[in-house]
Amino acid sequence: MGNRLEGKVAIVTGGSRGIGKGIAKRFVEEGAKVMITSRKAESCEEACHEIGGDITFEAGHIGKQDDMERVIRATSERLGGLDILVNNAATNPYAGPTIDVDRARWDKTIEINLTAPMFWTQAAWQAGMKETGGSVLHISSVGGFGTNPILGVYDVTKAALVHLTKQLAAEMGPKVRVNALAPGLIKTDFAKVLWEGDRGDEVAKAYPMKRLGEPSDIANAALYFSDDEASGWVTGQTLILDGGGNIAFGRVG
Repeated sequence: MGNRLEGKVAIVTGGSRGIGKGIAKRFVEEGAKVMITSRKAESCEEACHEIGGDITFEAGHIGKQDDMERVIRATSERLGGLDILVNNAATNPYAGPTIDVDRARWDKTIEINLTAPMFWTQAAWQAGMKETGGSVLHISSVGGFGTNPILGVYDVTKAALVHLTKQLAAEMGPKVRVNALAPGLIKTDFAKVLWEGDRGDEVAKAYPMKRLGEPSDIANAALYFSDDEASGWVTGQTLILDGGGNIAFGRVG
C-alpha cells in the first residue's frame, strides 16, 4: 500500500475485469478513491469485493449519454469529485478484412472505442476538471501503429485514439494532462483467443521479454501517468507496452 494517489478520485471505465480491474486495484493500493463502471452490476460488484478498499461502482453502458452522466454524478456525490479518468472500456465485435466490415459493427466499434472516450473526457472536463485540473488516460493499443489482416477495424479506432490524445492534450492544458497507453498482447479474457492454451507460449517466444503482458504491467504505467508528481510535465504522449514487440516486429511507434 502506498500514497501516491492519496486524496485523488478516479473513474475507470470497463473496470470490472482485465486491464481496467488491474488499474483500479493499483489505484486503490496507492490511496485513490475509485469508481468502476461497466454494463453488468454483478461483475462490478465482484470486482469491488475482490479488490477491497475504497472502491465502489455504478453500472452503465459507456456509449449511452444518460449512463455516462449518471456515473460521473455518482462519482462526485459519493467520492467528492473527479481527478483522474481512465478511458479503458473497448469492444471488438468484428474480425476480418476491414474492407468487408458491415456498417453495424463498424459503427459499434467506433462508438465504444473512440466516441465514448471523447465524450467521457468532455463530461469530466465540464464536471470540474477545467477548474480543478486532473489527468485523463486513454487505453489505446499497439495495433494502432500497424496493420492487421483481421483486426483492422479495431486498430483503426485505436490509432484514432492516439491522435485524439494529442488533440485533447493541446486543448486541455495546462490544467489537465491527457496521455495514452498502447498495450500489446495482455493475458485478459478480452484477448483470450490470441493466447489461450499453448498458443500463448509460442507467441511469447517472439517477444524480447519472452512473456506476454499482465494487467499489472499496464496498471503500473497507468499509475505513473496519473501521479502528478511523477508525470506532471508529461502530456499528449502514448507509451507502448508490449514487451519489445514493436522493435521485434518492425512496428513504428
